[in-house]
Amino acid sequence: MNVLNRAALASGAVAAPHAPPGPRPVEILQIGEGVFMRAFVDWMVDVANEQGVYRGGVAVAAPRRHDRPPPLAAQDGLYTVLLRGREGGAEVLERRVVTTVQTVLDPYAQWRETTSVAASPALKFLVSNTTEAGIVDVAEAYDPGVCPVSFPAKVTALLKARFDALGGLDAPPLIILPCELIEDNGATLRRIVLEHARRWGFDEAAVAWIGEKCRFFDTLVDRIVPGFPRDEAESLFAEWGYRDPLAIVAEPFHLWVIEAPADVAEALPLAEAGANVVWTNDIRPYRERKVRLLNGTHTATALAAFLAGLDTVFEMVEDPLFQRVVSEVAFEELAPSVPLPETERLGYARSVLERFGNPFIRHELLSIAFNSVSKWRVRLLPPVKHALAAGRPAPGLIAFSLAALLTFYRGVKAGDGFVGRREKGEYPIRDEPAALAIMAESWALEPTVGAGAVAARLIADPRLWGEDLTKVGNLAALALAAFESIERRGVRGALEAHLSAPQGA
Repeated sequence: MNVLNRAALASGAVAAPHAPPGPRPVEILQIGEGVFMRAFVDWMVDVANEQGVYRGGVAVAAPRRHDRPPPLAAQDGLYTVLLRGREGGAEVLERRVVTTVQTVLDPYAQWRETTSVAASPALKFLVSNTTEAGIVDVAEAYDPGVCPVSFPAKVTALLKARFDALGGLDAPPLIILPCELIEDNGATLRRIVLEHARRWGFDEAAVAWIGEKCRFFDTLVDRIVPGFPRDEAESLFAEWGYRDPLAIVAEPFHLWVIEAPADVAEALPLAEAGANVVWTNDIRPYRERKVRLLNGTHTATALAAFLAGLDTVFEMVEDPLFQRVVSEVAFEELAPSVPLPETERLGYARSVLERFGNPFIRHELLSIAFNSVSKWRVRLLPPVKHALAAGRPAPGLIAFSLAALLTFYRGVKAGDGFVGRREKGEYPIRDEPAALAIMAESWALEPTVGAGAVAARLIADPRLWGEDLTKVGNLAALALAAFESIERRGVRGALEAHLSAPQGA
């Protein structure tokens, strides 16, 4: 059986919709090679290319070091996206081979090639998804011949390479569309990039070109992308007639909201191809709705469900206990903090629960657990503060989710990583190195001070949360009580006790 590549596609052995695979000018540099961007931006670009409303290609650059060449390069940038789910009560099953990726780069090994792409006159856009922890200001030295470590530093160096190569102030600027799920992602990235430029001693003309000519816009993305269909891959390959170890399963629903003017929409005409891209002058209501009700519900429930022995979102919403937890988190604890009319926020909450119940999507709870510290801080701390500002106590299930997070991160170093243990066995704990180091350092004290003291220490650590959570109303008290309950009863028993307790107890 053929493995998916351009030769297999040209031979006719691959029968699936796709854009013509011929070479295209690279108009989009994408920093981020993960399944989300490939099933979201690159998928939309491929649809637009097939329909002839767009004619651009994408260069994909890995945001982190690779021990070996990026696997996407071995398949000539090709991969399959399989959409499965229900829309409007109808079942959707669509398969597409995405041909839009023209170049795959490891910037750490191919920095010169990466800067050459950034300096191409044909390039118009830079897009990214490096998780919530990606847009951070990390001071580092500048060497134009070496790939920087942090994502904003990479952007700064690439923009400087373009400025130098294409005529300084006359260089055609780039449009930057970050897809990281943080508030004001475009504005925040711009601020950090300019701070790098000034620290690195760029001349005034280069700083002005980056800050005034290049355009950074806030965006919001929404699609559930579980990734590779591991448990059914072989049967799918047999059905398709080719192997694709980079295949991605995603839900049909997708939404990209971009706070940018009409000329940007004209340069990236994805909506004209039927993609659900919304161009707006105010992204805030869309962001709050999505980050709170979709991502927030994920973060507030996934770790507890995983520790209770469940493995997927579908299993979680099919479980009677967690079905109630998910519903109460979404409708009672998160929805009140969304700045939209009640009918809109509750309607979206209902759609979220429907998407969670998609039987065709195997969305691993362990994949949702990735980088949970920054996700909890960004997604769940604001609703807690909203409740406190309104004169209400901290939401109980959100406080419980903090206790579950601390329990989940109760790990030990194993080789180059960290592992935790639940009843089913060991599991990997994946997060930013700094967060893992703090967790490991604290949990190593457990034999001496006890688990409760470790939990209290972590809740108070501003390095994890950006502030001392013991000063956020009654959040810490509720979380520590939930942690102690988990210690005595296990996650399931603790949740049952919480839900059966009188309100406010």
